[in-house]
Amino acid sequence: MSDLVAPVREFLHGPTPKAWQRAALDHLPELLIDHANCEKKAASNAISLIYRYVEHTHLLQKMSRLAREELRHFEQVVDLMTKHGVEYVQLSPSRYAAGLHRLICKQEPYRLIDSLVCGAVVEARSCERFAVLIPVLPDSVGQFYRTLLKSEARHFQDYLALARQIAASASLDVDVDKRVAVFLQADAELINTADSEFRFHSGVPG
Repeated sequence: MSDLVAPVREFLHGPTPKAWQRAALDHLPELLIDHANCEKKAASNAISLIYRYVEHTHLLQKMSRLAREELRHFEQVVDLMTKHGVEYVQLSPSRYAAGLHRLICKQEPYRLIDSLVCGAVVEARSCERFAVLIPVLPDSVGQFYRTLLKSEARHFQDYLALARQIAASASLDVDVDKRVAVFLQADAELINTADSEFRFHSGVPG
């Protein structure tokens, strides 16, 4: 596991706070429901990129595979919820995704680069959260999260590679590393500030 997560931890600007990790077991229903929602959103975002950027063949192939994986993960989380007697109810979204998406440039082609960078950061944080959840959750949940580590680590790298490749091929005047730093800084701030509701990507329980 450490070999899979090491590049993710090196990429991120800091670990998940211990207070969030400790609170996870007390909020298992919310955690699983919001995780299912995250998988749906990840699939939806990938499909949105497929519709919006048909001229990038490599992106289409990567996002198509990613969307199928995310939907399969969604199905698996729903199955896990059923096994644990967790009813799928509507939850308000955390401020995490909205906080990152506000940073995405509205003008093309920079919007595409920022969208891919944002995807990389979200996938990296998700992978890191799976790793910190494994030792504190019931074994059936922890072992499931262990099976997701490899794909989530690959997703973060796929998003980042696409951002660099497209920026280079289009000779864009954009420093991808600087954009990565902006989104990573926001990620670190969002997970380390207080949140009143527990969610998969929420900050410190307030």
